[in-house]
Amino acid sequence: MRQANWKGFLRLSLVSVPVRAFSANNPAEEIHLHQLHRDCNRRIRYAKMCPIHGEVNQSDIVSGYEYEKGQYVIIEKEELVQVRGERERAIQIETVTAPGSIDPLYFTDKSYYLFPDGKAGEKPFGLLRQALADERLEAIAQGVLYGREELLLIRPQGDVLTVTALKYPAEVTAAEEFGRPPEQVVKKAELTLTKTLLKSFAKDDFSLGDFSDRYIGELKELIEAKIAGREVIVSEDKPERPPTINLMDALKRSLAGQDQPQRKRRTKSASAPRRRKTG
Repeated sequence: MRQANWKGFLRLSLVSVPVRAFSANNPAEEIHLHQLHRDCNRRIRYAKMCPIHGEVNQSDIVSGYEYEKGQYVIIEKEELVQVRGERERAIQIETVTAPGSIDPLYFTDKSYYLFPDGKAGEKPFGLLRQALADERLEAIAQGVLYGREELLLIRPQGDVLTVTALKYPAEVTAAEEFGRPPEQVVKKAELTLTKTLLKSFAKDDFSLGDFSDRYIGELKELIEAKIAGREVIVSEDKPERPPTINLMDALKRSLAGQDQPQRKRRTKSASAPRRRKTG
């Protein structure tokens, strides 16, 4: 059993359910490229410097807020804990809403699974999960996770609850702030063809598991070729901009299959995230 990332309480009015949270994120494969000095292939160092004392240790660094130019007030760790108070270990349900009420623009990449923590939490956890599922509801909550106040979306999924951290409205810029696009004139014939083209891409067995990070795969091949000492030919040609053609002709050609994607991807269920082996 994997170790919980967070322990606390899920609160609905006067009901407190002890819960454990496990991160739902399976870290994407990454290839880290380091910065080197071209002349000697040595890594570039980044030191934490004070303009008066030079390089400093992490233990000598504190947090501060600049309230005027060059003037700071120090905030101690203990003071931050006091500000968070009891919210540090509690997720408080504030309201419930229908599925799909939250625009995906507000979703972050922080997701968790909630499990009951101990025997005492099993029954109230099960009641809350089942009630949300039966009524087709999702809960909006707030709580402090890892030192940060989070706005949270709680959803039932199978025998557990899922938690997704949301952005606060102030963190999302409205499209109107970038101006308005020019008036879009839509002709009926073109719209009909476009709808037909979209439908041709529909899959009954759609799965996110069909997709993989192509950049990582190609970068691996490049690295392996360089390690093996194989010559790598870098094209200096810039990608050509696709020619602009008549919209109706493009739609017709696409429907005829000339521009259909040919890449075959392996199928893997996205509704059930893959399990990682643990020791």
